[in-house]
Amino acid sequence: MATKAHIKLNTKKLYQADGYAVKELLKITSVLYNAMKTKGMEGSNVGEEDISKFKFDLGSKIADLKAARQLASEITAKGASLYDLLGKEVELRELRTEAIARPLEINETEKVMRIAIKDILAQVQKTKDLLNNVASDEANLEAKIEKRKLELERNRKRLQTLQSVRPAFMDEYEKVEEELQKQYDVYLEKFRNLAYLEQQLEDHHRMEQERFEEAENTLRLMQNKLKEEEKRLLKSGSNDDSDIDIQEDDESDSELEDRRLSKPRTAMEVLMQGRPSKRIVGTMQGGDSDEDEDSEDSEMNMEDDEEDDDDLEDESIALSPAKPSRRVRKPEPLDESDNDF
Repeated sequence: MATKAHIKLNTKKLYQADGYAVKELLKITSVLYNAMKTKGMEGSNVGEEDISKFKFDLGSKIADLKAARQLASEITAKGASLYDLLGKEVELRELRTEAIARPLEINETEKVMRIAIKDILAQVQKTKDLLNNVASDEANLEAKIEKRKLELERNRKRLQTLQSVRPAFMDEYEKVEEELQKQYDVYLEKFRNLAYLEQQLEDHHRMEQERFEEAENTLRLMQNKLKEEEKRLLKSGSNDDSDIDIQEDDESDSELEDRRLSKPRTAMEVLMQGRPSKRIVGTMQGGDSDEDEDSEDSEMNMEDDEEDDDDLEDESIALSPAKPSRRVRKPEPLDESDNDF
């Protein structure tokens, strides 16, 4: 194709049997299609007589071209040899004239003729011997060929017998092969299931991670909102100093707590409402008396009550961790008695 039609094909792409191979084949088909198209166009334009007149046989011309090339090479070789012989013509002319001028002797001529005849007879005898040897060699070769044919036939029969005989382990081999095929099918199924489960696990982990990140974002937003609300409440609470405003703040805080946590009241408020307020009165007299003991007991009870109040406040804070801190009005510290003085 490359030398005659001037079409270069990439065999590597051609043997791949893909789109690149189609591109390579298009080079040939395009040339053939264009040739057919031009031929059809010429057939439509030119008549049958013109086609027969200008018919051109490319095969015969190629054979003539090869013969012309061979003759040209032979002519060149003959011309070179002729030139060499003509160069030796000067010496050969002298030798030829001497041979013609020398007189011929009959005895010497007969002697030379006899020697030539003997040589020819020897060659004939040698040729006859070779012919006889060829006949014997032919017989030997025929015998060897016959012997080899017999050996070939015997080996063919032996092969047929071996093929017809079934080995003893063939049944076991077939069973093992079937079992291997079943195990391979099971392996393929398990491998596919494992790949599917791994994919599902990865999807599950990814969804959990996304859910966790979303929860973190929501918690962060809630914390920011609560911090802003706490700051706002602290800022509004700092301007209120009266007990009425504090009570209103407590009521509003209790309403917010009821609204958020759906609880009636905190344990701190219940404890503060259930405990009656006490007032301790001291005297200027020294010594231990019943009133002094009562005053000391009352002071101890007040300290215990304050500790209980702190514990209840901690519990209420633990119950509502996300709730902003509330200002709880603690009871005013009682005046120390005269006994401490």
